[in-house]
Amino acid sequence: MRIGYFGGTFDPPHRAHLRVAQAAADAYNLDRILLAPTGHQPLKSHDAFASYEDRLAMTRLLCADDPRLEVSELDAPHADGSPNFTVEALQTLQKEQPNAELFVIAGADSFLTLRSWRDSEQLLQMADWIVAARPETSLDDLSVLALSQDERKRVHLLTSIDEDISSTGIRERLRVGVACDKLLTPTVNLYIARMHLYHAR
Repeated sequence: MRIGYFGGTFDPPHRAHLRVAQAAADAYNLDRILLAPTGHQPLKSHDAFASYEDRLAMTRLLCADDPRLEVSELDAPHADGSPNFTVEALQTLQKEQPNAELFVIAGADSFLTLRSWRDSEQLLQMADWIVAARPETSLDDLSVLALSQDERKRVHLLTSIDEDISSTGIRERLRVGVACDKLLTPTVNLYIARMHLYHAR
């Protein structure tokens, strides 16, 4: 069993998230990809704009049409409000799926901050990493991370997706009433409208 873990705020989840997950599954023969909205991002200065429950619901809608994709609560908010760390999610996943090959899916911008993550060296030992990068990106462009030879073998670049979509940009468009039909799937777009998320109040 080859399992992908795709964590993130998903605030909101959008078409680029879906395409990256599907492209990773196709390129690396992943049996399942777990999309895990994060309760409390340790490296962000603000909380998510939508509630965890709304982000979970939207991510479920995003995944609904691809049986390889499923939503996970591995990164659900902690009762004490403490941050969620990827290393803890992977440790839980290893216990639940001891015989699985694990792959972490991350965007290049996020991956470049890896050395500031908790237990970054352990993270590179626990799983292979699929990094969604621009087509011209090479492993040499990740030299700031000072990856060892063994670590480099566990990092794979996914360069077939070149989408300039960000949740930040979508939230700003929605806030001022600009349609995002091409950026969001219809079901996520409808959920946002029904729940009055991200709109100026």
